[in-house]
Amino acid sequence: MSTPYPFTAVVGMDDLRLALLLNAVSPAVGGVLVRGEKGTAKSTAVRALASLVPHVDVVGGCRFSCAPKAPDPSCPDGPHEDLAAEARPTRMVELPVGASEDRLVGALDIERALAEGVKAFEPGLLADAHRGILYVDEVNLLHDHLVDLMLDAAAMGASYVEREGVSVRHASRFLLVGTMNPEEGELRPQLLDRFGLTVEVAASRDPDLRVEVVRRRLAYDDDPAGFAARWAGEEAELRERIVAARKLLPGVTLGDVALRQIAATCAAFEVDGMRADIVMARTATALAAWAGRDRVTEEDVRQAALLALPHRRRRNPFDAPGLDEKKLDETLDEFGGDDEPDPDPDPDPGPGPDGGPGGGVPPQGNGPDAPDASCTPQGTGPDSEPAPSQAPAPAASGGEQQPVAAAEPFRTKMLSVPGLGEGAAGRRSRARTEHGRTTGARQPRGTLTKLHLAATVQAAAPHQRARGRSGPGLVVRRDDLRQATREGREGNLVLFVVDASGSMAARKRMGAVKGAVLSLLLDAYQRRDKVGLITFRGKDAELALPPTSSVDAAAARLESLPTGGRTPLAQGLLKAHDVLRIERLRDPSRRPLLVVVTDGRATAAGAGDAFAQGLRAARLLAAEGTAAVVLDCEAGPVRLGLGGTLAGELGGSAVTLDELRADSIAGLVKDVRDVTATRRAA
Repeated sequence: MSTPYPFTAVVGMDDLRLALLLNAVSPAVGGVLVRGEKGTAKSTAVRALASLVPHVDVVGGCRFSCAPKAPDPSCPDGPHEDLAAEARPTRMVELPVGASEDRLVGALDIERALAEGVKAFEPGLLADAHRGILYVDEVNLLHDHLVDLMLDAAAMGASYVEREGVSVRHASRFLLVGTMNPEEGELRPQLLDRFGLTVEVAASRDPDLRVEVVRRRLAYDDDPAGFAARWAGEEAELRERIVAARKLLPGVTLGDVALRQIAATCAAFEVDGMRADIVMARTATALAAWAGRDRVTEEDVRQAALLALPHRRRRNPFDAPGLDEKKLDETLDEFGGDDEPDPDPDPDPGPGPDGGPGGGVPPQGNGPDAPDASCTPQGTGPDSEPAPSQAPAPAASGGEQQPVAAAEPFRTKMLSVPGLGEGAAGRRSRARTEHGRTTGARQPRGTLTKLHLAATVQAAAPHQRARGRSGPGLVVRRDDLRQATREGREGNLVLFVVDASGSMAARKRMGAVKGAVLSLLLDAYQRRDKVGLITFRGKDAELALPPTSSVDAAAARLESLPTGGRTPLAQGLLKAHDVLRIERLRDPSRRPLLVVVTDGRATAAGAGDAFAQGLRAARLLAAEGTAAVVLDCEAGPVRLGLGGTLAGELGGSAVTLDELRADSIAGLVKDVRDVTATRRAA
């Protein structure tokens, strides 16, 4: 087993270390979500936490880690009356992004069922993580069906398994820790809310700190055991401090004034539900215990808010995380009062080893490792400059007009790719997947990944006498095995081709168009799609955003999109053809959905009919089977119907802005090719 990197040797990242230590003091805080750019030691810090968490007492031989003093009465390995207790280290169980459903929740022990003829349950990762830490690296890439199962266990404190003739319930209470890179996409709101705290990490811009990071990492790589031994003293001190804080925690008083400040803060920032209030209360109490105090102070409440609220105040994935600290201070001052005074206003026992987290660690963004102002996203702080859509912009040359703000997004009707795909798990188009409803069985092609037990038994049963079966077990050969076929939903590549020409802006429709595209981006986020953005204006088309899972990056590009100039429709479609060709090589299983946003009024410099050139480019895309829909933005009393003509050549359908709304009266077919088939049949 490799030697883990010492927690106390992690340089900087005060917010992250404090959040992890607070969960070690009080697991009831609810875990940590660590957001940050690649290469910032997120996983290193999380894995280093396991050695600091105190040991747990378990019933000897119990696969479900029952507590000796309060065993689970419905434990599958119970009853536990006569079994001895033993102490073992707290487990950190890692859930791989590509794990199967069986591996997470457990399943029938197939080997024993076939060989011995008995029904036995094989526990999964949720059983292993009980009374420990469940760590998910790149948690935002976790498949939806695994997220659903994890959410159920986190909400109920138990895992229920009803599958393949197995009916099992076992306790599953764990500390959930996840890391993610926001550039690769955001989390579902339900999972986001399950994390007690969240922290943002970024590489330090201080050269001295960066030098120290490199120096320590090289020393660790050269001699992991020797490096860990040099930090053993600091690790032991920090471990003792955690134990002391745990003992102090039950005696910490959360006064009425602090409780009122917590409630007022959650109300002021309009967070949903009551979980935020509870998490803040637990975090503030843990902060006081960590600092060696027996009473929660206003500063504890403030730090708790900065750790527990940023991810809960987001209404959609395009909102920047973070809190308005000025508003927070005003709320705390308004609802503060003459509570019982704290006998020691600053009894912090001092920072941890190497200047690590003490009781007074600066909250989010104020530590020595915080990024400088030049790295802060525009418009995310209380004193930041307004975004381009809010601030006046100077007029550009060449007929270019300043970006306009998007209209309010709305819920869209569903667009999907026809047929049955085999792409990444998602929520848009029908696909053969490793999860979902079972539709049949087949002989496996290659490695067996999901056994269809009934079909396997049915295939093996007629041959038992010929194979000389004499005991209770079933004699099964490899050619008897059957792979379960399942149907679910896949995520697609939604490639937007947006007309940003003067004809769109001159008719003052760009705000509504941006609102519609923003609505489709929200829909893509919810359905776990990849998105890309191509814009065309003037003389050429531009790939504004290469295909990515980060829909908020697409929204940012859309918000600052300039308009004006001619309408090179053909160039936009040809650019889409090139992008899709490359993506088919990179990710051949992910099927594309092309969304062309235009009024169809093609104009371009040079000889020839610009619209006819666009139709030829459309036929090129249709020949390759690209599913497409045209968002027809044509308006006014005189309409040429160019969007419908373009959609016909693409082999797709045309949809107006009104028809795109889910609550509109006009119907919108789900399969983007059905309209074309009906039109041609007529």
